[in-house]
Amino acid sequence: MQQSSKIFLIAKTLFLKLLNLFVSVYLVASASFFLLRFLPGSPFSSERHLSPEILANLEAKYNLNKPLLEQYFDYIAALFINFDFGPSLKYPNRDVLDILLDAFPVSFSLGLIAFFIALIAGVLGGIFLSCYEKKFFTKNKAINSIIFAILSFFSNSAIALPSFISAGVLIAFFGLYLNILPVALWEGPAYVILPSLTLAVSPSAYIMRITRASFNNILEENYIRIARAKGLSNWVILLKHAFKNSLLPLLAYIGPMFAILITGAFVVEFIFALPGMGKYFVTAFINRDYFLVTGVVIVFSTILSFSNMVVELVNPLVNPKLRT
Repeated sequence: MQQSSKIFLIAKTLFLKLLNLFVSVYLVASASFFLLRFLPGSPFSSERHLSPEILANLEAKYNLNKPLLEQYFDYIAALFINFDFGPSLKYPNRDVLDILLDAFPVSFSLGLIAFFIALIAGVLGGIFLSCYEKKFFTKNKAINSIIFAILSFFSNSAIALPSFISAGVLIAFFGLYLNILPVALWEGPAYVILPSLTLAVSPSAYIMRITRASFNNILEENYIRIARAKGLSNWVILLKHAFKNSLLPLLAYIGPMFAILITGAFVVEFIFALPGMGKYFVTAFINRDYFLVTGVVIVFSTILSFSNMVVELVNPLVNPKLRT
């Protein structure tokens, strides 16, 4: 009986999470639809050489001549029933779904690499900063002090560094001065390095600060002091006793960060001329491509909501206090 109750509770929790995900995507799609329609002008207003008759035919072709509410219900029905994001208004004979399927792998690859770079660098850097402050390192004091100074400066300055400045510095140093890495396009593994590093700079600094603060609190706990008094090695204390308990504050940030990096930083993709979602979002917004802008926003909000849902489900696995 108790086992069936647990299964029912897990199923209920998953259902509520998925329902919340669906409602979030629906609200984002609705808000994007109306906000874009309320902007002055139309997708074809920049076409100055088109006659009123041609403009009317174009609007009729894409059903933009219908009443606004009718357009809305048609779009929502097509989106959630047929998974149809609609046609692109600026890319002839191409559906939004086809464009997203072409662009998403680029943004996904770039974001995933940047995510692991930021996570690994941030966690290791934060652990080093905390252990140095708590005097866990007793050897190579001169080298450790230099590393501590560099990481402290990075975590304090890079957290608010705009991506276009990071991109400019990396392009100037690795692409122009050393001439060892390509600075644009997407034509092989080497082309991923600079944009992924650019994308990882600010998140890694933020993760470093979170990890540093979390470890500082954990290393002050009594069970850590008892473990050190028993003569356990520093690595055993850090990996077995401190690391898992320090993850909770980090999990709250990993979800949104993962979604932002996976969907691609629009500025970074634009700077490096990558054929990802950022490129299409910028050009689509400038050109008032209603359906393409809404499609990109829906993909972003879906990944963000899904990432947060996964974090909420993982939290009880890490913290037993939350399992009830």
